[in-house]
Amino acid sequence: MLPILYGLFSALSWGSGDFAGGLASRKLGAYRAVFWADLLGLLIILPVAAIYWEPFPSVEVLVNSAMGGALGSVGLLVLYYSLTVGKMSIAAPVSALFAALLPVMVGLFTQGLPTLAQFAGFGFALAAVWLTSQGHWDEKFQIKHLADLRLPILAGIGFGCYFIFVHYASKDSGSILWTMIASRVAGTLLLSVVVLARRESFSVQRDAWLVVLFNATLDLAGNFFYILASQAGRLDVSAVLSSLFPGSTIILAWIVLKERITHPQAIGIVLAFVAILLFTI
Repeated sequence: MLPILYGLFSALSWGSGDFAGGLASRKLGAYRAVFWADLLGLLIILPVAAIYWEPFPSVEVLVNSAMGGALGSVGLLVLYYSLTVGKMSIAAPVSALFAALLPVMVGLFTQGLPTLAQFAGFGFALAAVWLTSQGHWDEKFQIKHLADLRLPILAGIGFGCYFIFVHYASKDSGSILWTMIASRVAGTLLLSVVVLARRESFSVQRDAWLVVLFNATLDLAGNFFYILASQAGRLDVSAVLSSLFPGSTIILAWIVLKERITHPQAIGIVLAFVAILLFTI
């Protein structure tokens, strides 16, 4: 039961963080908002690590953590780029689906077959991730060229690799804080290079700091709960449950911004609850 609860807390935290990140992106631009979320998250976790000291992990743990953080950031950057050159109706659901599907495939080979109920739960959860990531019905999912899928798939693979590398880094060592620090350092360095290469300013307007801080804190919480979930249970279950984060983003946008929940998104939220129920059996 604990892995399921941790996975759901991860999804709620990441979904709420994405909502705050969307508001921050409107003020700062996407790349700068993500950079500051990563950097502030690192500044938050360092004092915590100094108080709750963990033994220094092995080089393998640090490398796996850094690889996860870097590939997750690459996935995010590729997703943002694909949104600027293609349709969101393609980029968002395809990247979300592959982010959840890749850990499921790895889990099947490394941890064996799940129970029948969990296997059915994967099906409902993957459908939920797909549907909640889509927009309005009039944004038809159209693929004119197979190349249209290239960037969204790469973004999804980057997110999926984050799930996998961070899972093995924390599972093998039992480390939480060092895994978070190493992954966050790698992601922050990569994002800083991108911001510098784009010749963007690092400045933040005074009225944007609060929402950026909320984004950083919630994103950090999502990482924390995902690591707890992956340590306590299977990689595939933890990753799929954490990938349900678009549902909480949608609900927050509906409550706070009065945005309409579309039919596919509503169906996706219902399927997510069905998947959660199946995982608890």
